[in-house]
Amino acid sequence: MKGKYNICLDIGGTKILGVIFNENHEIVYRVKKLTKEFGDSASNVEKMIISVVKEIIKKSGIDKKELNAIAAGAPGVIDQDAGIVLFSPNLPWRDYDIRTPIEKEFGVPFFIGNDVNTGVYGEYKYGVAQGYEYVVGFFVGTGMGCGIVLNGKLYTGNKFKGAEAGHMILDPEGPLCGCGQRGCLEAFSSKKGISAYIREQAAHGRETMMAEHLEAGTFRSKYLRKALKKKDVVSIEAVDRACHWLAVATGNMVNIFSPDIVLFGGGVVEATGDLFCDKVKDEVGRYCLPSIISTCEFKSGALGDDAILWGGLALIEDAEAAKA
Repeated sequence: MKGKYNICLDIGGTKILGVIFNENHEIVYRVKKLTKEFGDSASNVEKMIISVVKEIIKKSGIDKKELNAIAAGAPGVIDQDAGIVLFSPNLPWRDYDIRTPIEKEFGVPFFIGNDVNTGVYGEYKYGVAQGYEYVVGFFVGTGMGCGIVLNGKLYTGNKFKGAEAGHMILDPEGPLCGCGQRGCLEAFSSKKGISAYIREQAAHGRETMMAEHLEAGTFRSKYLRKALKKKDVVSIEAVDRACHWLAVATGNMVNIFSPDIVLFGGGVVEATGDLFCDKVKDEVGRYCLPSIISTCEFKSGALGDDAILWGGLALIEDAEAAKA
């Protein structure tokens, strides 16, 4: 490590979170920017990333010469070796080389990976999955992402296109997913899926306190938490439905990978506490072999919104270890 500090970013469709880690793995500064402030072109998102990194360096008071590396997690299919975003559903990137301009601007290595892969890897390295060798993680947010660790290594599949369990088909005649298929896990169990169910029930004349929060699209997780606390019947039904299908998908993953642990993270899980994890645990045994589930644990993530940031740090440290 040539410098004392590493900057890690969580690049989303609506915001960028950025932090700086010191050599003791402590976060010494953080910043959050809304992506809509920078328009919808690929170059504008690139400019925003650069501006966030510059702000972190300036406001944290570190010397730029002390910067060691930068890493990021972003949604989509990402070639980690080349630093190219092949496709991103929430950002205007197609076959976009994001590594070259970042490294040119700051003169340090830049690493980028799929956001949920990176987040689950963060939980494996520094969070709830430390000490396990076989890990499956689901992040329940606006969409549904999955990350897998096998034999202590992040599994990304051929050309980094693997681990897309959010698009596992559970019902071929089920609801339409944003990917164009029907009956994906994401169409049932993400915020999009939960929103669609609540909106459908409201359209049938059922009362729900979530109706006003769905006018602009998907809801903010905090509103779902409030609705559940108030025993809103439609919201409870929507969450039960989401957890049912997540339990089915989890059972399939348990049968396939026999993980030591399945972890659940993301904004919805964070907002609802242990509710999601507990409901899945109560049901998942119906959908996998008893002899396999007997050696598997189920836990909520420990790193919260920072999981992807810690995963970025893990990518940096892995690269440095490989060079040593």
